Amino acid sequence: MRKRVLCGISGMLAIAGLLAAWTMSGRAQEPAGKAAAQSAPAQPKTAEQQFKNIEVLKGIPAEQLIPSMQFITTSLGVDCEFCHVAHEMDKDDKKEKQAARKMITMMMAINKNHFDGEREVTCYTCHRGAAHPVATPIISSETGGGNHGAAPHVHEEEAEAHSDLPSADKVLENYLAAVGGVEALKKIKTRVQTGMIESPEGQFPVQVYSEAPEKRVSITHPPSGPSVTGFNGEAGWMTLPGRVHQMTAAERETARIDAELQFAARVRHEYAEFHVLPGEEIGGKKTLLVTAKAAENKPALRLYFDQETGLLVRLVRYAETPLGRNPTQIDYADYKVTDGVKIPYQWTLARPGVAFTIRIERVQQNVPVDEKLFVAPAEEAPK
Repeated sequence: MRKRVLCGISGMLAIAGLLAAWTMSGRAQEPAGKAAAQSAPAQPKTAEQQFKNIEVLKGIPAEQLIPSMQFITTSLGVDCEFCHVAHEMDKDDKKEKQAARKMITMMMAINKNHFDGEREVTCYTCHRGAAHPVATPIISSETGGGNHGAAPHVHEEEAEAHSDLPSADKVLENYLAAVGGVEALKKIKTRVQTGMIESPEGQFPVQVYSEAPEKRVSITHPPSGPSVTGFNGEAGWMTLPGRVHQMTAAERETARIDAELQFAARVRHEYAEFHVLPGEEIGGKKTLLVTAKAAENKPALRLYFDQETGLLVRLVRYAETPLGRNPTQIDYADYKVTDGVKIPYQWTLARPGVAFTIRIERVQQNVPVDEKLFVAPAEEAPK
């Protein structure tokens, strides 16, 4: 079970700065060579150029290979070694690896031949978190967990069936008013938050430094040593002692959402297509769901708003991979008014199989923040 968590957690760690040792260890395949890894290519590499023994995922960007492997591990509920030989990921010794290649080929053919190339069928369609698909329906009184893995798009007929609900503009307008309004948000130039993080590794301190409009650095202090997740509006990075991971384009866009101090005011202008649906009950509160269709490089969103307060209580976003969407769910709680703006003092981040919670103890706003925090580190961290 622990190995499965290790393989699946790394995409989530970019969100809140929990970059413990498992972030760099959950790799699906080893790079083709140290020299190649250290070089700075003029053009982005493809998967087969950077990794050994790539067969069915040839041509995809190299940075998309690991997220694709993460999608498989969470869809099947397995760890990397279910298909791969430990520490020799390029070997073909396991029959499960051969089977996976056949299944990926089949999935791509189904989508190409029956869904006009749209990715409607994925690994999760059949596996639903199990290593082996079940052909017979299971009789169970349990309804299962939440719908964070639900499709981020809304069909036209589904939206029309709920035309009696308030418009997306109205819901987002209420959200903006609930947090204090645009003028109050504009007054907040910086924010420093300190608190504790509760994770599978235990509890330890965390600091979050933010600067408008979209700079953010999180520093956590697990027993293995400080780790940092940063985004400065252009570059994003995650560091461990002696290691640096530069964020991919998809990771940067998810980090940008977290970094926006004026998210409530800006979200309406950053997405062109919204739909409103009845939301599920969250924490005993009825919600309205606003979906935002993926736009340019921005990820698709599902935003759940408390019908009584108008506040955002859950955000679900999707990182696209060639095989499917990796969902991340963030639940917000314990809203408090600070300097005229209502902000959550607690948030829980979850991906399939793993979650952690940050509880803020102190918030300071419009205080000086060291600009050096927002300088992206070199490719190799100091040892």
